[in-house]
Amino acid sequence: MTRDAILALLKQVEDGNLRSADALEKLSHLPFEDAGFAKIDHHRSLRLGLPEVIYAAGKTPDQVAEIFARMTLAGGDVIATRADAVAWDAVKQMVPGAEYHAEARIIGLRQCEESSGAGPIAVLCAGTSDIPVAEESAVTAEYLGLKVERIYDVGVAGLHRLLAQRDLLAQARVVVVCAGMEGALPSVVGGLVAAPVIAVPTSVGYGAAFGGLTALLGMLNSCAPNVAVVNIDNGFGAAYVAAMMVRSITSATKDLLQISGSH
Repeated sequence: MTRDAILALLKQVEDGNLRSADALEKLSHLPFEDAGFAKIDHHRSLRLGLPEVIYAAGKTPDQVAEIFARMTLAGGDVIATRADAVAWDAVKQMVPGAEYHAEARIIGLRQCEESSGAGPIAVLCAGTSDIPVAEESAVTAEYLGLKVERIYDVGVAGLHRLLAQRDLLAQARVVVVCAGMEGALPSVVGGLVAAPVIAVPTSVGYGAAFGGLTALLGMLNSCAPNVAVVNIDNGFGAAYVAAMMVRSITSATKDLLQISGSH
């Protein structure tokens, strides 16, 4: 339940269009709704400014669909990550307006006014094999209200491909970089941009890549001081942190403009 949803609810009571008992029933789901097998945190968007997100992997299709439907009733945008086609089939039966992003493995539903696009952020990946993780990050960021520039297949084996994108990179408030194998790309990007770089190691690579561990360790040891690292294949986590960074930057900019205008 978002701030706007609560304000609209209170306005309905004030105008006499909603009984206080009915409003109380709706508010009773704060801070969470107990569905038996899950406790759904409708309060998260009030605390963080961003909603709770469903992690579909490990849940049954029916559980994913039930949680998705309950979150839909709360009135905000809904996102389920790591969702397969079977989970999508279950969700669309209960929420026909939802959409499936197959490459990102994300089920999403927009119910709030679409943002004009804060940011922008850039989402990069080293190779085509990294695109599924990059798409998880890009699609998540878009549902969280960010404008996203996708820059794919620009790994260090052909550095000229990255350098050709310097104008786009210069505009980005935050840069998310997904790479497997030796994981060198975030360090290179970190040396090119005046923005935070969120590195996402992917599980792409041959034997000694150890399912992304080599890339993870390489990124943790980056010599670029503006590089931070999330877990292996965690495109979602990178997007969520990027959204919080952009919101903080935007809020600080507004505060500075207000202070300047008052003098």
